[in-house]
Amino acid sequence: MAALSPILKQATPVLVDHASGSWIYGMDGQRYLDFTTGIGVTSTGHCHPRVVEAARAQVGQVIHAQYTTVMHKPLLALTHALGEVLPEGLDSVFYANSGSEAVEASLRLARMATARPNIIAFHGGFHGRTVGAASLTSAGTKFRSGFSPLMGGVHFAPFPNAFRFGWDLETAIDFALTELDYLMQTLSSPQDTAAFIIEPVLGDGGYLPTPPRFLEGLRDRATDMGIILILDEVQAGVGRTGRFWGHQHSTITPDVLITAKGLASGFPISAIAASNELMELAWPGSQGGTYGGNAVAAAAAVATLQVVKDEGLVENSRLRGDQLRQSLDELQATQPLVGDVRGLGLMQAVEFVTPSGEPNPVLATAVQQAAIEEGLLLLTCGPAGNVVRIVPPLTVSADEIDSGVGRLTASLHTAMAQSAAVTVAR
Repeated sequence: MAALSPILKQATPVLVDHASGSWIYGMDGQRYLDFTTGIGVTSTGHCHPRVVEAARAQVGQVIHAQYTTVMHKPLLALTHALGEVLPEGLDSVFYANSGSEAVEASLRLARMATARPNIIAFHGGFHGRTVGAASLTSAGTKFRSGFSPLMGGVHFAPFPNAFRFGWDLETAIDFALTELDYLMQTLSSPQDTAAFIIEPVLGDGGYLPTPPRFLEGLRDRATDMGIILILDEVQAGVGRTGRFWGHQHSTITPDVLITAKGLASGFPISAIAASNELMELAWPGSQGGTYGGNAVAAAAAVATLQVVKDEGLVENSRLRGDQLRQSLDELQATQPLVGDVRGLGLMQAVEFVTPSGEPNPVLATAVQQAAIEEGLLLLTCGPAGNVVRIVPPLTVSADEIDSGVGRLTASLHTAMAQSAAVTVAR
């Protein structure tokens, strides 16, 4: 008798019966407000009727048409739809299945295009679990330990994490840019550096927005030194941050943009976008894959992009994100163990600390678990596991935000009371 791998650990005990909008309905008869969205995937909410209908119709026409063998209409339609929202100049697209695969494709392209070996990534970044993507990941050792050697040619520069350093933001940015320059003087010369890769908002690394001035500093250096700037928008893209792309909180345009997660409301599809001139520098045969650009996933992605546009979901992300942030700020003001609240749009987080200011993963996990009893689904993240991330669907309502914050607050009170009881018992 087969069973799932024992290494796969669920964050909640919920067995799903069905889901709709912001809600998951368990086989236990309980209803749960889903502020995980499958880690930022179900952007239009669970089972949006237009996405469901697009997928259902496509299943009846063709399910799989391998796109280097024959072409199918949904992929052409998706490419056209993406062209309407991609930054100007990024007019060539390659499709894969997952964020990790798209990251790997972007690395391959950067190295081929520049004939340079090295990639510079940034502390706290998460880029995937395949060997190349994991080699760029420093959101936690669990993503990269135990299967060395990893891919060579990767160097890490500091991320301007002002809260961690205990500095103001401008000091943290100055430090991180200075250290990047020093890295290129001591470890990876510009002539050996193919690409910078960074998330507009760190995902598993703790939901830290990348400051606009830091992104602009990367853009300036990349342009001056012939380095390719890769923006990993796997989680931050498609309206998640209150702009269509996370990097649009700054003035920059990347050379390569990676998208996945929220692109198809739960169907597996990813892509990299670059200029046609850059994409042409990839070697023949270097891009492909059996399932990449699947017809059903592509049809769902077309419907998703149309729903995002028609229902004003990017603006809703901004408005509901502002509402969420105001409530989290109020929570922080009354709770000294809430060390930081941060994020953009509907990609926000609470970082828990001990009374002495150290990371407090025990409290973060206790809050996340207590929230289940309150009918709220949350996830933790961060290198120390002391960050609770809040990722509602882009369709979330004002009432649902208020309800979610109320349930989060109750969960924090429960977790703190349980902690106090344990302390007294000892």
